[in-house]
Amino acid sequence: MLKTKQDIINKIHLIISVCIVVPVAFVYGFKPELSFDMFLETVDEHNFYKAIMGLYLGFSTLWILGVFKSNFLKPAILTNIIFMLGLGFGRVLSILIDGTPTSGYIFGTIAELFLGFYGLWILNKRIIQL
Repeated sequence: MLKTKQDIINKIHLIISVCIVVPVAFVYGFKPELSFDMFLETVDEHNFYKAIMGLYLGFSTLWILGVFKSNFLKPAILTNIIFMLGLGFGRVLSILIDGTPTSGYIFGTIAELFLGFYGLWILNKRIIQL
């Protein structure tokens, strides 16, 4: 797992991502009204958010595998970059088009962009041999 300082540098963003994405997945899937101004009414809306929960948990599983198994590290980092930058840039687009969201979403935008760019930094600095 994290045996050396280099392991920590290479994998910490995956661990942080899992610690954030897993709880958010369960909130999206079962109780979105706890943290968000969302009140699902139809079966289709519930189905949509359960699918998002499954997607988040699936990616989190890959990221956990990347932390523990070296042959999963490259796909874990690549998917984390795509996941985080996709969310972050989607939120930036929403801010530009829809306006400023609540502080939780602003923090989420900053965190997602940071984690995505951190993953890119890991790849670009060749800190890790992929």
